[in-house]
Amino acid sequence: MRRSQPIRLAFALCVITTAVNLQAPLYDALAARSGAGVGATTVAFACYVVGILPVLLGFNGLAERVGRKPLIVTALMLCLAATALTLAMPGLVTLGIARFMMGIGTALTSAVAPTYMAMLFEREDSRVPANWVTASTALGFGLGAAVTTLFVLHTPSLTPPSLWLYLGAASLALLLVLTLKNDSSRRAGAEMLRLPTYPPGALGYGLAILLAWATVGLVIATLPSTLAQHGLSGWAGFATFGVCSCGVLFQPWARKLAPQKATQLGLIILPLAYALIAWGALRGDLVAVLLGTVAASSACYGFIYLGGLSGVLDLAAEHPARASAGYFLMAYLGFSIPVITTGILVDAFGHAAALGIFGLALLGGVAMALGILQRGRILAAGHSNNVCQASKH
Repeated sequence: MRRSQPIRLAFALCVITTAVNLQAPLYDALAARSGAGVGATTVAFACYVVGILPVLLGFNGLAERVGRKPLIVTALMLCLAATALTLAMPGLVTLGIARFMMGIGTALTSAVAPTYMAMLFEREDSRVPANWVTASTALGFGLGAAVTTLFVLHTPSLTPPSLWLYLGAASLALLLVLTLKNDSSRRAGAEMLRLPTYPPGALGYGLAILLAWATVGLVIATLPSTLAQHGLSGWAGFATFGVCSCGVLFQPWARKLAPQKATQLGLIILPLAYALIAWGALRGDLVAVLLGTVAASSACYGFIYLGGLSGVLDLAAEHPARASAGYFLMAYLGFSIPVITTGILVDAFGHAAALGIFGLALLGGVAMALGILQRGRILAAGHSNNVCQASKH
């Protein structure tokens, strides 16, 4: 019974993140029904980040006040309500509201999932629960889109059976979570507001994850409309699955590298993968798009994500939670502002110009991030040498 508890929590985490991109293959159809352009679609997509940021910035101490399990239960209920809303009233406005609710749920989950999983595993190696959390959430982010795509390819619909299946899975997850133990201590006077911090040397890692998640957001929100020009919008869910979930396959390699080297490798892969995605989407080459998304995922959810987070935590000293919040703040800024900007550029100048501008900005950002990381390595080496010389005297 005790061994089943981590499995139940992992299932709940997968279900919560599955909701996030469950409607991703429907974006182009929802926009067409509402008479809106790509820019409006990306705004609805970015409402997810609007839900995340207040929790990330202002409610970091909530778990210490109410416990961990209530936050997971709340996240599941928000995902259930958001999915039911999109079933009842499919449209871009409804999508924006639903993604706002899912953003709150995801933020509540990310605040407690690693420590909750570690508690359920008790005395095992701390890397084991972290791996369970990473794998279950990465799988979930792409799974919903892939399942919806399977149904849409068979029978196009704004309310495919995948949404009904999700309601059943989320209800089951809710029942399983209610039976989990919750031994976390609670402090009524716990500080709620814990502002993000950026320790010296963390800027390069933050810029890297901003660029990585901007690329992921573009694939999810903008790529369906580009593929629609070639009659391939129904396959967009598989692109979302590729860019979100396949990165878990590369995480074992990322763990073997030093944080800086893993992040640098991801940054080198990222513009090459994006070029393949953009070229394939503009030409209607589905194989190129899918291969590109897998390559991008290796960078975004493999080398950059794990390498960057590990690097920030190594630099964090006595403020790991605040440093982690700063890292994810950069990540979610990348997941919203560049995506919205690219959507507006698509409406104004067309897909080719918009994707090209994003590619140039990505290339420039990668060069900047690599330079900052290299300077950080030199400064760290110099500081280490000074410390060694001082210790000799």
